[in-house]
Formats: sequence, structure tokens, C-alpha cells
Amino acid sequence: MPTIPYEHALKDMLDENPHMNTEMLEGALNMILSGKLDEGRLLLRQFINSTLGFKELAKRTGKIDKTLMRSLSASGNPTAANLFEIIQVCMKAEGVTAAAQLQHIDHDVLGHHDRAYS
Repeated sequence: MPTIPYEHALKDMLDENPHMNTEMLEGALNMILSGKLDEGRLLLRQFINSTLGFKELAKRTGKIDKTLMRSLSASGNPTAANLFEIIQVCMKAEGVTAAAQLQHIDHDVLGHHDRAYS
């Protein structure tokens, strides 16, 4: 039985389950907002590869596709403006919007007993 590359398998899976596109994008955004920037960028890159692709993203942002790919790589360091422009284009492509939902952190669970921000 022949094997297929991960990217192709992921794209096939997302094509069969379109709701997973939105979940992947939401996961990337949540990681970025929670400070897991590397993981969030890489998940966003996977989302783009599996959905609209970097060439289409480049058309929609007016940026060079290789530059966009590099900015979302493991060593990438996009500006906040570029990162959120990419996210906006991805959300528009999925037909979704985002709204922040703030939650209180249980400091006892995290092992913090002082409430410096209370």
C-alpha cells in the first residue's frame, strides 16, 4: 500500500470534514493569543497549506508567497500587523469571525498563591 505525504493526507481529511478547517484555524488563533506563538504559527501554516494555499494568500494580502511562508515557519518572526492580516484573510476565506473571550485563571491550580493582578 503506497503512503502519501502528511500534507496531502491532511488536505484530504479537511476536504472530507470541512468543519475541521475552522477548528484548525481556531486552534491556531487560541495558541497565538495564549502565548504559544511558535505552535500557533505552525498550525496556521498547516491550515493555509491545507486550504487556500500560500499563492492565494499572497494575492489576497499583496505580499510575496515565499515571504509569507517564511514568516510562518519555525524560525519566522512576523510583525503583529502581518500576522493578524494573515489571520483576517484566513477567517474571511472560512467565512468566520473571531471574538475574544476572557476567563479568570485559577491561580491555585497553576501553583500561584499570590494574586498580583487581583
